[in-house]
Amino acid sequence: TLSYQIALFGPISADVRHDGQKPFALLEPQHLMTRRDDMKDRPEAANGMIKALRQVFDVAVEYRLHDRNPAALVKYVENYSEGHKAWDAKDIEAFENCHPVGSTARLAMSLALNTGQRRGDLIALGPKHVKVQNGRKGLEFTQEKNGRRKPVTLWVPMTEELQDVLASSDIGDKTFIQTAFGRPFSSDGFGNRFRKWCDEAGLQGLSIHGLRKSAAARLAENGCTEQEIMAITGHSTSKEVIRYTRSAKQKVRAVNAIDKVSGRSARD
Repeated sequence: TLSYQIALFGPISADVRHDGQKPFALLEPQHLMTRRDDMKDRPEAANGMIKALRQVFDVAVEYRLHDRNPAALVKYVENYSEGHKAWDAKDIEAFENCHPVGSTARLAMSLALNTGQRRGDLIALGPKHVKVQNGRKGLEFTQEKNGRRKPVTLWVPMTEELQDVLASSDIGDKTFIQTAFGRPFSSDGFGNRFRKWCDEAGLQGLSIHGLRKSAAARLAENGCTEQEIMAITGHSTSKEVIRYTRSAKQKVRAVNAIDKVSGRSARD
């Protein structure tokens, strides 16, 4: 039941710990606010809980099981965290020095940095996704996130660097990245393996998702617009892209500003 699904979210404060046993129609916005506030130390989880309940109640309203969506009246927690740390040039260089071209680790990094995709998409990409458009090789695929509800299909051109790495790597028939047993990685398995590769390179506090940020930032540093970056990353709005590329955009604008003052063109 809907009430049971709501009871799964926690932790629950003493004042509302029994709400899961009540009809969902009695759930009010203040109850959800209490639940949200109990999770303020984990803002992403708190916001995820509210987002999920908004979707649950949308279904209830659609099927006339309820006349309103109380979760829609609850604001998200302000999240001042920048999330996963982006890799800088020194981090990338350290990883590359430790994992040469031809290794699975280097292939994983090259795919992440040259496509800007999430972990779930990286482990699914394979030879079947290579498509030629106007004489140029690219990867055509549907992103895993929201694949059933709002699928996003992309065609991302393959850089020369990525093509060279692929040509020098032992890739699988189904997926480019494969385990030591020649099988595709699971999402968790790949995350754990990538963590080990980072440890071997002496890199702490970095993740595969940080490379997605770095890919977006690199595009921004080369003057790409937000719409152009979104065409690569698959974001449906510019909100996340702006957060990813804020620092990079500042550098580009600062260089352009100083060049104007000094009488130099950006091209020079």
